[in-house]
Amino acid sequence: MAAPDLSRLKIDRSGAKFSTVRGRGWSRRLLVPVVVGAVVLAAVAFAVLRWSSAPLEVETASVTMAYPSQGYTMLNATGYVVAQRKAAVASKATGRLVWLGVEEGSRVKKDEVIARLEDLDVRATQEQTAASVKVAKANLEQGMAELRDAEIAVKRSQDLLKQGFVSQSANDIALSRLDKAKASISSLEAAIAAAQAALRGANVAVDQTLIRAPFDGVVLTKSANIGDVITPFSSALDSKGAVVSIADMSTLEVEADVSESSFFKVTVGQPVEIQLDALPDQRFRGVVARTVPTVDRSKATVMTKIRFVEPDARVLPEMSAKVSFLSQEVAEADRKPRPAVNPAAVVDRDGRSVIFVVRGGVVARIPVQTGARLGDLIEIQGGAQAGDKVVLRPPAKLKDGASVTAAGK
Repeated sequence: MAAPDLSRLKIDRSGAKFSTVRGRGWSRRLLVPVVVGAVVLAAVAFAVLRWSSAPLEVETASVTMAYPSQGYTMLNATGYVVAQRKAAVASKATGRLVWLGVEEGSRVKKDEVIARLEDLDVRATQEQTAASVKVAKANLEQGMAELRDAEIAVKRSQDLLKQGFVSQSANDIALSRLDKAKASISSLEAAIAAAQAALRGANVAVDQTLIRAPFDGVVLTKSANIGDVITPFSSALDSKGAVVSIADMSTLEVEADVSESSFFKVTVGQPVEIQLDALPDQRFRGVVARTVPTVDRSKATVMTKIRFVEPDARVLPEMSAKVSFLSQEVAEADRKPRPAVNPAAVVDRDGRSVIFVVRGGVVARIPVQTGARLGDLIEIQGGAQAGDKVVLRPPAKLKDGASVTAAGK
């Protein structure tokens, strides 16, 4: 076999050149997607990392102090403390105020003199009528003396007439004198009665210058000062009618407007819990004393009056009050407030009831024991205190120590 002629073989370099150029183009085209994909993956990783470290947005509520009576509440209403026995103390007389012995807050007793008007004129009249009584009595004594003298003269005249020493006409004159003396006595007694009546009127006028307390109570306001002119009806210019206003603090009641549509829930003798705006941490026991038998058509409400079971010196007239009409009397053990929270804040974790308390933007998982329902809340016992912020409906992924932020912030 003959040997091949290698001299005729040639290398085609045009194809090789084309392949090299084509290979470089494909390399460039593959590099761009790879770079873009790496950037996208890095951005996603950064976003995931940032999201996982960002505070979780949660809804929060506060732990409050609630009263067990909220579970017995049938109806709520608002009103004011009012003294059922109250008076604007004035005088029936007209005069200038010369003495005032009380101030706002002074306690007074029934018939105690609390003020006095100028009384020089009425006292002068009193002395004049007293003198008239004495004159009338003196005239009566003189008339009695004349009567006794007339009686003696008639007896003497009758004796002498029997003996014939005097005439019948002389005896008749003696009898006439006796009758006149008797008639004079009746007139003098009537004059005494008139003088005594005038004296009583003068005494009343003097007494009316003394302004007295009509009942035991406390002075609420002072309407006049020394030097003011006091008149019964304040008809004169710059005059005053009442000197002070007094209230009997033992008659304080709460007057509350109850909606006409809910009035059927209120009965006389029903237990009530009273909360005063001035004493928000105190609950007072009350009872429905009576209801006004008419409806206020402008407000569609019925006036209900609640009496305090245990009066308190801190309660003052015109205080704002909130009242809760209860279905039953609250036991003494249930009269103190207890920590409570929205039931949505209590969840089960590892077989235990827990709440998540937000403190400084970080949650702390605290185990609690739940108690009775207190209205819309539930009683809790544990490490939470009134005012603490807790997470509502905490998600399952929420862990102890996680950073959170309140929704809407």
